[in-house]
Amino acid sequence: MAAIPEQTLLSGYRVPCVGLGTWKSKPGEAGAAVKTAIGLGYRHFDCALIYRNEKDIGQAITEIIDEGIVKREDLFITTKLWNTHHSKARVLEGCKESLANLGLDYIDLYLMHWPIATRDIDGLYPKTPDGKIDVVDIDFIETWTAMQTLVDQGMCRSIGVSNFNSKQIQRIIDIGFKHPLTCNQIEISPYYSNERLIQFCQSKGIVVVAYSPLGSPQRPWAKPDDPKLLEEPEIVKTAAQYNKSPAQVVLRWGVQRGYMVIPKSVSAARMTQNIELFDFELTDDEMKAIHGMNRDVRCCTNSDATHSPYYPFHEEF
Repeated sequence: MAAIPEQTLLSGYRVPCVGLGTWKSKPGEAGAAVKTAIGLGYRHFDCALIYRNEKDIGQAITEIIDEGIVKREDLFITTKLWNTHHSKARVLEGCKESLANLGLDYIDLYLMHWPIATRDIDGLYPKTPDGKIDVVDIDFIETWTAMQTLVDQGMCRSIGVSNFNSKQIQRIIDIGFKHPLTCNQIEISPYYSNERLIQFCQSKGIVVVAYSPLGSPQRPWAKPDDPKLLEEPEIVKTAAQYNKSPAQVVLRWGVQRGYMVIPKSVSAARMTQNIELFDFELTDDEMKAIHGMNRDVRCCTNSDATHSPYYPFHEEF
């Protein structure tokens, strides 16, 4: 297997450009998947408090390190601050909770999961009487300011954001914080190419990580008649030419565009395929053909929170 290339964050730390996503991985299977992935050569793992599987993943990491298979410094662990933890006091609590869950002394990359803040009562998904997300007006600048302290205290090495638009990122940059915004994790797939936001982030030195890079075929809200990315004839044909799977072709398209991918899987066979991306290269014509599938349609809209003053998707990019 070819080595997984790395990208360098503005903080100076390096991160493998393919990682294992853990959204929707259930407690029990998430830890087993992480163990399998480490055995296959994965070193980059994407987690979040809201996924509710950090403890399972943390136990697996502890066991793998205790067995001498890897050292802590060999792994790059990302996790995320949830929306209920946006106030200055709650940022510290959120990070401590994830550190305890994961059994780690530090997090490699800590992301603000959304620019949207929600009320810190009634669990992680507080709702208003009319069923909408119970948002509160906490400026993400307050949250980002508190995240600076986490780096100062050694709780995390790098900080970044997820689901931020270009104007929100520019606000953070313009203030000129001590610790840079190193990463924006956003939805990207051939159905949602997100070209302008990718270019904006890369022009600022901000590393882009694509979630749902395969079009999130297992998203709970998918409809039976939704188009299926991995069944697109052009992708299937290209995969056959390279003796690869359609998923490998889509992931290769992503890494050739210069961003990182974190496909989700608990299957050893699929996890193996998802990092075997560096022994072939798509031609310019193949890249353009896949790019032409863009529909500008998101899988993840967080539509219950559109009333937040910080909802990110009202902007073009």
